[in-house]
Amino acid sequence: FEVRVAGLKQQQQTHFSEVGPDGLSPSDTLAAVNTRVRRMVDDQYRCWREHLAPALEAQRIRFHAFNNIPKSEKAYFADFFKKTVYPVLTPLAIDPAHPLPQLLNKSLNVIVELEGEGFITDIAVVQAPRILPRVVPFSKRKNGDDYVFLGNIIQEHVSKLFKGVKVKGAHLFRITRNSNLYFDEEEAQNLLHAIEEELRKAKRGAAVRMEVQDDCPEHVVRRLLEIFNLEEEDVFRVNGPLNFSRLMPLALQIDRPDLRYKRFSPCTVVSLDTESDIFFHIRKGDILLHHPYDNFQTVVDLLAQAAEDPQVLAIKQTLYRTSSDSPIVQSLISAANSGKQVTAIIELKARFDEAANIQWARMMREAGVDVVYGVTGLKTHAKALLVIRSEGDSIRRYAHFG
Repeated sequence: FEVRVAGLKQQQQTHFSEVGPDGLSPSDTLAAVNTRVRRMVDDQYRCWREHLAPALEAQRIRFHAFNNIPKSEKAYFADFFKKTVYPVLTPLAIDPAHPLPQLLNKSLNVIVELEGEGFITDIAVVQAPRILPRVVPFSKRKNGDDYVFLGNIIQEHVSKLFKGVKVKGAHLFRITRNSNLYFDEEEAQNLLHAIEEELRKAKRGAAVRMEVQDDCPEHVVRRLLEIFNLEEEDVFRVNGPLNFSRLMPLALQIDRPDLRYKRFSPCTVVSLDTESDIFFHIRKGDILLHHPYDNFQTVVDLLAQAAEDPQVLAIKQTLYRTSSDSPIVQSLISAANSGKQVTAIIELKARFDEAANIQWARMMREAGVDVVYGVTGLKTHAKALLVIRSEGDSIRRYAHFG
């Protein structure tokens, strides 16, 4: 939705009607996508309600609706709201002075219906900051793991944000925005700055989809559609959590190793263990590694050895996606700090990793790495490494392609 559907919507809005190789116009494609995605979303939530949630409950991992919590335990969540949630919430009134709240892409929000004399608006929006956990554990339960969704806690206590005004209703929703980046590589004088500017704009891109829970009243849905300039076909009504991805951290937090797959341990070619001279073994012949069955750590070790080896003169590496603590980048920086000639081709247009790659690019440049921002008109996906090493009276090159 953030990229492909957003692009189709822009074509539709500009009356671009040329058909693609599949014989479909942008409007036809959008209609087909809508039909297919609705079926997928229905299946997804049915799977949660009928299979996953019951299976988790059978293992004493439970998710509770707030109105089903015993009164004795509601006090804990009231205190949690007061101390942890309330201080970081900011209600946004929607009135002639503030017509359109600039909500973050895919953030959790509550639209609140208000009633009261002297109040200039009848609705407001409360955005839940991403620093808050989306599922909150019960404080004292020894017979399993019990959770309440943050959205339900906010709904229950949102009236505390509106003193002197009656809250008629509070309903959860989520907006997906256009996250496409629009820039001309050939015209951009500085590609890094151009992408940075587009990333800033993308945070406030046009809305392309709205998700609401299925008990949200129709008049509230219509109001939201009007506010975010969306159509009825852009609304997805769901019976369950608005964002399943926020449940993922629980897989690591819940101490139930019996419910996890057995940890997979990749093989390491005996001759390429960390104690050996990797260059010696590569000189004997090409080595084929099949990931993830063969350990990728071998490639990481190759670069680490190259960074420390005084015989290595230069290192060249392509980068597409990197982890937040990338050992590959750290080795490149280490090599540059030791005086080696290091070149990194880093793809700034790696979808949704643009900001991280910009940060790495700056860090490497400061360390003395020659940073190249990909090839105009193309994306650099391949993993390629070239190590240039002085051996006796000759120069030998070692390469990794992946």
